[in-house]
Amino acid sequence: MIHPLTDVQSINIGEGTKVWQFCVILKNAVIGKNCNINCHVFIENDVVIGDNVTIKPGVQIWDGLRIENNVFIGPNVTFTNDLVPRSKIYPDRFETTTIENGASIGANATIIAGVRIGANALVGAGAVITKDVPPYTVWYGNPAIQKGYITKKNVLLDLELKDKQGNQYHILNEIPDIND
Repeated sequence: MIHPLTDVQSINIGEGTKVWQFCVILKNAVIGKNCNINCHVFIENDVVIGDNVTIKPGVQIWDGLRIENNVFIGPNVTFTNDLVPRSKIYPDRFETTTIENGASIGANATIIAGVRIGANALVGAGAVITKDVPPYTVWYGNPAIQKGYITKKNVLLDLELKDKQGNQYHILNEIPDIND
């Protein structure tokens, strides 16, 4: 479903993907199946988005972004793609930022160009991500720092691998495999 009040130039949009009103998607963007692109989203050309991705309103997906499957991007998340932006001066190549499978980014977070957000990581609302985020970790703050872990079953753990009830969890073969 592509809402009639959009400007979708790309033909590379997977089956079952919904694009809501007032979106702009440039011609070379690639978007997977069963995605939900909410209203007021802008997607540039050199962008690849996997399957089952949700992008909430007010997000701009700039050249160089790679978003894998089952990713959640909250409202008004801000991505950058140029570490030294100048008016009318463009780099030969924009930085590549990768959001790995299952990662979630909370509302109003800012993601600095060139980072990798690991599989199933959780970035909290308003966080400013300035470096890579390992898989299965929880980050928030400005600048964001690691505040804990998250299991495959979405149980939040503190830095000592304990849940809110005090149950102890163990990491198998180091992160990303958390035994829960």
